[in-house]
Amino acid sequence: MAIVRRNDPFRDLVALQDQLFRTFDAAYRGSGREDEQSMAATWTPLVDVFEDNEGITLKVELPEVDAKDVEIQVEGNTLTLKGERKLEREDKRDGYHRIERTYGAFTRTFTLPNTVDVEHITAESKDGVLRVLLPKKAETKPRQIKVGVAAPHTQSAPGSKQ
Repeated sequence: MAIVRRNDPFRDLVALQDQLFRTFDAAYRGSGREDEQSMAATWTPLVDVFEDNEGITLKVELPEVDAKDVEIQVEGNTLTLKGERKLEREDKRDGYHRIERTYGAFTRTFTLPNTVDVEHITAESKDGVLRVLLPKKAETKPRQIKVGVAAPHTQSAPGSKQ
C-alpha cells in the first residue's frame, strides 16, 4: 500500500502569505531616514459622495490633517483636493513599535456635473472629516408647482341675460 501525502491548501496559502509579508516587510524596514521615507508614500483619503435636492456633498476622511493644509481647487468642471498628512518628528516616535498608517501627500480629483453652481461651493472641517458642499444651480433644482383650483362656472338659466 502506497502512502499518499495530502496537501492542505490552507497550509500552502498561509505559507505563501507569510512569504509575501516577509518580502514586503523587508522593503519597509530600514534604518533612520529610509524608514521615514518609506512610510511617507502617497495615500488616498476615503470619500463618501451623496446627493440631495440642494446639491452634492463630499465627506472626506482626513484624520490628523489640519484644515488649513488642505487646498481645494475648481478648474472647469474638475474639483481637486490636495494636502498632506505629516509623520510626527522622530523624537516624538521613540515609543512606537509599529507604524502602519500611511503619511504623505494626497490628491483626489472629481469631475463635476454641469448642474453644480461652482461659484457657491463651500467647505468645512470637523472631527477629521472635510465636508465639501456643491450646491446645484437654481435652474436645475427640482421645483414644486402648485396646482390651483379654478372657480366653478355657474350656468345661467335659459333666456336670462348675462
